[in-house]
Amino acid sequence: MKHKFLWIGLFFFQIYAGQEIQILKLKPYQKAVLSDTLRESSGLTILQGKLLSFNDSGNAPEIYEINPERGNILKTYKTNAINQDWEAITHDEKHLYIGDFGNNLGVRKDLTIYKIPFIPDAEKLEYTAKIHFFYPEQQDYSPKNIRNNFDAEAMIFLNGKLHVFTKEWEAKAVSHYVIDPDIQDLQPAYKQETYPSGFVVTDATYFQGKLYLIGYTKSAHIYLLSCEETSPGVFFEGKIKKYFLGMATRFGQIEGVTATEEGLYISGEEFNFYLLKAKQRLYFLPFKKLK
Repeated sequence: MKHKFLWIGLFFFQIYAGQEIQILKLKPYQKAVLSDTLRESSGLTILQGKLLSFNDSGNAPEIYEINPERGNILKTYKTNAINQDWEAITHDEKHLYIGDFGNNLGVRKDLTIYKIPFIPDAEKLEYTAKIHFFYPEQQDYSPKNIRNNFDAEAMIFLNGKLHVFTKEWEAKAVSHYVIDPDIQDLQPAYKQETYPSGFVVTDATYFQGKLYLIGYTKSAHIYLLSCEETSPGVFFEGKIKKYFLGMATRFGQIEGVTATEEGLYISGEEFNFYLLKAKQRLYFLPFKKLK
């Protein structure tokens, strides 16, 4: 995601839609500075014990295995996919799914998810399917840079379906869409629910009945939502907790999150806005801190 923030503000506490926000700064949970190869880490997932990430648009279509303790690259997987604007990564038991659906302008009609068998010992990974979808609610495709509600950077695989969570610049909300990974023809994404997050969502992960959404505001405030699943694949009707994690000017432009048994790995892109700079970093936030 090439766009950087329009202005920088200071923030410590707020009430949004009557919801109290807990403060939980990322600084104590830094694990490592990421390799310069991953200055634009735009998503995270763990498959077969490997922590995987990638760079977004303008970069090579490669997937990187990260050393979770030191942040260096352990292995590079080349792919035969096209990286127009990769923004999300998730998996089932055997496949990676790469979301090439970044859409800051709101003009794309080629939203794609690549299905890629994961072979740990391979040097190159090749996709076996391209899943194409559109948002039925979108009628206007005129350019509206970071002013549209049909951008997305977050995706999970759950109950045999792909679940995409939007990055709604205008509404400052998140909508949950469901996509069938077994359909390769152009399909409408089914809108399941919407929540007034108050920030744009940049990644998602699921663990033991909870959905975690992470992202930021235009004024560089970083947030995390913890959403309890109330029925299979429904997250916005139950208890939702919101955490303020700090400023992107200090912790990086947070774009990735994935869950383990103990907590959440979180990755941030390099932040560079005039004199304000922060290196790309990897964090680990234990679940016991999310009270």
